[in-house]
Amino acid sequence: MTIDRIATNSQSQLMLSQIQQAELALNKAQTQVTSGKVATDYAGIGDKTAMLEATRSAANRADAYQSATTLAVNQANLQDNQMSSLSDLANQLRQAITTATGDNDGSTLMTTAQGIFDQVVQILNSKDSNGNYLYGGDKNNQPPVTATSLNDLISMTSSSDAFQNGTVANSVMIGDGQSVKVGMLASDIGSGLLKTLKDIADFNAGPNGNFSTGLTDAQSTFLSGEIQTATTAASQVNNAAAANGNVYGQLKDASANQKAMSNLFQGFVANIEQVDMPTAITQLNQSQVALQAALQVTAQLNQVSLLNYLSPAGR
Repeated sequence: MTIDRIATNSQSQLMLSQIQQAELALNKAQTQVTSGKVATDYAGIGDKTAMLEATRSAANRADAYQSATTLAVNQANLQDNQMSSLSDLANQLRQAITTATGDNDGSTLMTTAQGIFDQVVQILNSKDSNGNYLYGGDKNNQPPVTATSLNDLISMTSSSDAFQNGTVANSVMIGDGQSVKVGMLASDIGSGLLKTLKDIADFNAGPNGNFSTGLTDAQSTFLSGEIQTATTAASQVNNAAAANGNVYGQLKDASANQKAMSNLFQGFVANIEQVDMPTAITQLNQSQVALQAALQVTAQLNQVSLLNYLSPAGR
């Protein structure tokens, strides 16, 4: 005669099922604590998957807009510095003409004009960090100003012939369906300056030219008229600088909004995807205790026998 264990097959199966459930809960809690996420796959997120992906996509789009806007802010800032330099050069040219007229002495005027021309062309032909001509517009692979000296300007029919930039300034997308024109065209900025410089160079090379000490009446009359031309050129540069400043402010505001939206969307993603760590640690501890308890009970059941309940006299 054999003495069977008290634990029945159904009891064993029940305890094994509880052990399995405890192991699954423990594994889930361990994964959450290790990864910091509610789940490592979409199945664990359930019906929130679509919302998660839509929110993550919106966050990535906001980050992309902000990255592009940051580059545009840097460009606008560079342009602001260069517009300031061009404004100074325009004022220097106007002052040189005014001084020559007032002092009746044009002996240094052409040397000053050549120096201003060189600096103006250097700025208008400057490149960005990618090697593209900053003021070339949609033709940013070639220098927007072709003239390299005042003699080149003299040989041209019009100062406008010195420009070969494109006609469309660069824009940046700052949001869905929202763009800002951040680029500037060399011809829109420096046409007045090159016209004034060409006027002076043409007159100096003509029959009434050769500015020197003691201006002729024709020279004095001409230079007096060029003061207004130089003033108009300076105003053109200053207007461009003001417009660029407005763009800079708009881009800074857009960048701040994009950052706020990215943070908002990232918060939504975190709420869906990331686990609350204190809660996850508590759940991990509870799962460990539950598994340990289930294992201990099962072990005790497997050790129970009728012999444990028989008195010594009955054995």
